[in-house]
Amino acid sequence: MLQDFFTMDLLFDIVIIAIPALICITVHELAHGFVAYRLGDDTAKNMGRLTLNPIKHIDPIGLAMILVIGFGWAKPVPVNMANFKNPKAGMALTALAGPLSNITLAFIVILIFILLPSPHGGLGVLYRFTEASILSQIIIRMAILNVALAIFNMLPMPPLDGSKILFSVLPENLYYKLMRYERYGMIVLLAIMLLGTFTGINIIGNIVSAPANSFFIHVSLFFDSLFF
Repeated sequence: MLQDFFTMDLLFDIVIIAIPALICITVHELAHGFVAYRLGDDTAKNMGRLTLNPIKHIDPIGLAMILVIGFGWAKPVPVNMANFKNPKAGMALTALAGPLSNITLAFIVILIFILLPSPHGGLGVLYRFTEASILSQIIIRMAILNVALAIFNMLPMPPLDGSKILFSVLPENLYYKLMRYERYGMIVLLAIMLLGTFTGINIIGNIVSAPANSFFIHVSLFFDSLFF
């Protein structure tokens, strides 16, 4: 029955994944739009995307993918690179802003986690994660998801941010030729994600999960050594 499917455990899991996911993708897309705006492109601003309102940034399928397999995407912020003085450099900086915002947010979240009094924060929570408070679990997941999102987006594969940064060093004719095929990259990425779901071989997850977890642990230890 429906009420059996929506158990408290399932709702709890959705909450501690959905809240960090919404914050991560909102900050990521806002960073893209803000940097684009500062570089001369007001497309995102005119479309109401320079906001912390997650509803403006949600892609339903992308959010569902985050909830189901741990990785997904938001609705891309519109960018008109023709408005940049240097289109290739402007596009690269705009692309880089997203992952950098997530890394910055991860540092802030980890610092908050370390400074929180037990049982809500501190390194002790890392060794009893399943017993940690909902606040601790949300903070930990938010930190790890931010790093995972940054690493994922830095992969040099269209339409991810890493491809825009990599392509910016290519000759003009090759750059614009590759950019025309950007939309097909999303199909490939989705296929890879679905393949992992059905086969158990989570290629993207394996690439980003270990570095994201390692980042969280090492930065936590670093902040702990500074303050305690």
